[in-house]
Amino acid sequence: MVTDLLARFVVETGYDDLPESAINSARLSFLDWLGSAYAGCSAEPSRIISSLVGELDGTPEATVIGSGRRSSCLHAAMANAAFSHVIEMDDIDTSSIYHPAAPIIPAALAVAERQNKSGAEFLRAIILAYEVSIRIGQAVNPSHYRYWHTTGTVGTFGAAVAAAVLLELNLEQTISALGSAGTQASGLWEFLTDGAMSKQLHPAKAAMNGILGALLAQRGFTAATKILEGEKGFCRAMASEYDLDKITGGLYSRMSDYKISRVSFKQHASCRHTHSAIDATLDLVREQRIEPEDIEFIGVKIYSGAMELLGKLEAGTPYAAKFNLPYCVATAAIHKSVTPDKFTDEHLQDKKVQALMKRVRLETDPGLDKEYPDKWPSVVEIATRGGTHLVSRTDYPRGDPRNPLSHEELYVKFRSLASGVIGQAQIEKHILDSLRLEKINDMSGFL
Repeated sequence: MVTDLLARFVVETGYDDLPESAINSARLSFLDWLGSAYAGCSAEPSRIISSLVGELDGTPEATVIGSGRRSSCLHAAMANAAFSHVIEMDDIDTSSIYHPAAPIIPAALAVAERQNKSGAEFLRAIILAYEVSIRIGQAVNPSHYRYWHTTGTVGTFGAAVAAAVLLELNLEQTISALGSAGTQASGLWEFLTDGAMSKQLHPAKAAMNGILGALLAQRGFTAATKILEGEKGFCRAMASEYDLDKITGGLYSRMSDYKISRVSFKQHASCRHTHSAIDATLDLVREQRIEPEDIEFIGVKIYSGAMELLGKLEAGTPYAAKFNLPYCVATAAIHKSVTPDKFTDEHLQDKKVQALMKRVRLETDPGLDKEYPDKWPSVVEIATRGGTHLVSRTDYPRGDPRNPLSHEELYVKFRSLASGVIGQAQIEKHILDSLRLEKINDMSGFL
């Protein structure tokens, strides 16, 4: 049985079974997530959720980032997950089309604080949660992604695994935690039509519901034992095409390459589907020293999966602009970067950006469809007023394991995102502590 095998893997895999490559990746994933959480904690969706959590509160078990207060592990995880997904710079696994850090790490951190768990157990929880949930995402995607936001759906399983590890659930309890996770899994893409705030609610509820499932299981609350493979289970209900072998294949081999080591980090503050076009644009304007006024038009060829999600979205708000390809490409061409500060009302109303957006032409390329989601490719052509046509193709956006950001670039990213929320000394301490998480005796004091 698929669900049973996953649960056995979670219960039986100890910290000493994990390769150093996975442990190192988990350290970096935590630091990268923490930077996004700090940067997003004061955004409007975050303020709304934080104010609600402040009213609900409960037993002070875990830290609400940026607030100086503690709340129940359920509410802290919900808030911190929402914070980390606002600025669109949290990590992504391209094979499963899924942002694993946003639901998993806040769930793991909240339960680790509640249970006074060590850094080593915290890392173990993260690694196993990434492994299980990415495998589920690979099994149901890309068909699942057409309607369902994987970070909200699959992320619920990831949060449940992280909580189950830290609560030391047995096999039967872990199966029930997964069962309760699956029955709560949700997150629909319709919110994009309105540019609404639901995208932050998805990882928030995934983190909260995953913990809830594990806490209930700890107390004897039962759930579906075949939630993934069952006749009325997750895979059959939520994907027109799925492959259960992708969930369990190679699970019990002595793996040296865990899924967490293949996760991508983001350099640009926009939807990952825009990044290949951004990188190709940056390559051309930087290398050829192209000025915006010299551009006749920019042609962007992209795969259908990206066009289906992004093609009709207007850049009506700074957040919606993160999903608007013409805005992201025009911003890259003009400002030579697509950082969080480029998504403001002021930048949205910039006449240069607006003018260049009108000269961006989008089209799908069936040839690129065949390579997605292994590659997230884009071809950009810039035609200049002088008659020159320049072309650049990006298959793996910056931050992909096949086109990685260096450790130092990730530290620079963290410093940039956390500055203004915490002091420089605390920023440097977080970096150092993240790189030695396995030596921390009690995660309740990390923040």
